[in-house]
Amino acid sequence: MSDRIQSQREPAPAGEGAAASTDPGDVRDPRDSHVQPPAAHRSSPAAPRPMVRPISAADRLRAAAEAVQGARLSVEALDAYFGDSRVVRDVDIDFRERQVTAVIGPSGCGKSTLLRCLNRMHETVPNARATGRVLFEGHDIYARGINPVVLRRHIGMVFQRPTPFPTMSIRDNVAAGLRVLPNGRKSRRDVDEIVERALRRAALWDEVGDRLKASAMDLSGGQQQRLCIARALATDPDVLLLDEPTASLDPLSTQRIEELVYELRREITVIIVTHNMQQAARVSDRTAFMLAGELVEVSATNQLFTAPSDPRTEEYITGRFG
Repeated sequence: MSDRIQSQREPAPAGEGAAASTDPGDVRDPRDSHVQPPAAHRSSPAAPRPMVRPISAADRLRAAAEAVQGARLSVEALDAYFGDSRVVRDVDIDFRERQVTAVIGPSGCGKSTLLRCLNRMHETVPNARATGRVLFEGHDIYARGINPVVLRRHIGMVFQRPTPFPTMSIRDNVAAGLRVLPNGRKSRRDVDEIVERALRRAALWDEVGDRLKASAMDLSGGQQQRLCIARALATDPDVLLLDEPTASLDPLSTQRIEELVYELRREITVIIVTHNMQQAARVSDRTAFMLAGELVEVSATNQLFTAPSDPRTEEYITGRFG
């Protein structure tokens, strides 16, 4: 966090890359540059197991390389609470640079709460708190002087159900994310360029580029979700958090989102929570399995689905519970 930027007041409702309040004064900006290339694509899985090929020598070499590769985001001894109830228990995990990490587990296991702790959205819930450390580029996001609004410019989030702003046009929905940026107001030309780039990154430009003034509510559910992803991408985040982004979508829209997630790994780190193990197998480089608030294991996706190290993981992925 070598540079410092002026704190800004949040002008829009809390959502992807945004929050409801700010801290006064100058705040630190936890941001650095990308360093690693994307991983290679894998084949789609087949029933009943999500993955279809055995662990190869290349897989093992890749896993060894991951072990020494720098982490974009690291969690250390994280506990999360709702009141007195501890829902995330002593979690340690690294999220790698320009990789997709899937977090799987049964309902109520704490995976969405873990995700919300990664950009301090958890603390926006009354009586919710977190202890431990979350390190972004080596700096604790919960340390004194870190502004959550500025943080969410670098660690964006998209929720389970599409949340476009209903009174705004398609263009203004994307541009709303720019209000958390420093350096004052941008020209209309600059905003238009950023909006177009964000919509292209979200694979939506070709569908809406000729009707940017239309209401966001005129879009289909899948388009609305990609619009929310574009809004998060408008601030050029380093990490994107996706909380079951396809849970309410039809199969075709789900496929478009999965293709988008796979392409985004070329530029940013993606962490996706999903109930769909086949989806985790299709889009992720690494998978983490949570149960009852605990992180049971995390490893390369192919390894976790074909040779899990913990019997509880084996029981979950073979359908014995969950």
